[in-house]
Amino acid sequence: MLMFKPNLWQIPTIPHDVQQQLAHKSEILIERLKQIAERHQAAKFASSLAVEDMLITDLIVKCGIRIEVFTLNTGRLNPETLALLEQVEQHYPTLTLQRYFPQAAAVQAYVHTQGKNAFYDGVEQRQQCCFIRKVEPLNRALQAADAWLSGQRREQSLTRTELPFSERDQARRIAKYNPIFDWSERDVWAYILRHQVPYNRLYQQGYPSIGCEPCTRAVKVDEDIRAGRWWWENKDSKECGLHTQSV
Repeated sequence: MLMFKPNLWQIPTIPHDVQQQLAHKSEILIERLKQIAERHQAAKFASSLAVEDMLITDLIVKCGIRIEVFTLNTGRLNPETLALLEQVEQHYPTLTLQRYFPQAAAVQAYVHTQGKNAFYDGVEQRQQCCFIRKVEPLNRALQAADAWLSGQRREQSLTRTELPFSERDQARRIAKYNPIFDWSERDVWAYILRHQVPYNRLYQQGYPSIGCEPCTRAVKVDEDIRAGRWWWENKDSKECGLHTQSV
């Protein structure tokens, strides 16, 4: 008996017009990054190692822009993501990629009281896990920062359609920037492929959006690109808490 195998999302083909506009969009992005660095004494970029974040990291390093890059190792990352961490440090020998981990005691308490995979049981349990593994480490990473950057784009989900370039992180009382807020998925991939920027091999397996291993799956070609993130939840609740405190 033949088993039906769904067509999975694929890295997009890049139309000629997108390729032609790439140099101009890149110049604008470089200026945005330079302006952020000039406005702030301690701007930091939170990289999830997604292609969007790899694009921004590539420009920060190549242009020598004074923005610190850090990442959050949640303890539940895919092997492919961990492999990319090592590859990034080899590819950019001048980059100091700071890594932040969750508090071991908080993880142990969650596992003991809720269960290792309790995030499947409800939004509250999932958000609690995200807070322990992502939000609290992010808070520590940003303690000495006066601004931080994300790789969010308007096109990514319904919760980000009004995303601005600059906003205020009220909870942390610092500025926040989304420098590629107006880039399309094809814009991002055009840059990644043209400049041979390292990227997570899960993208080649139908993963257009990658988080922790148990909370991420491949998506079909006709699904939303974030459909594989917390796929058991309503689409309106699909945020981990990292980006929900800014206005």
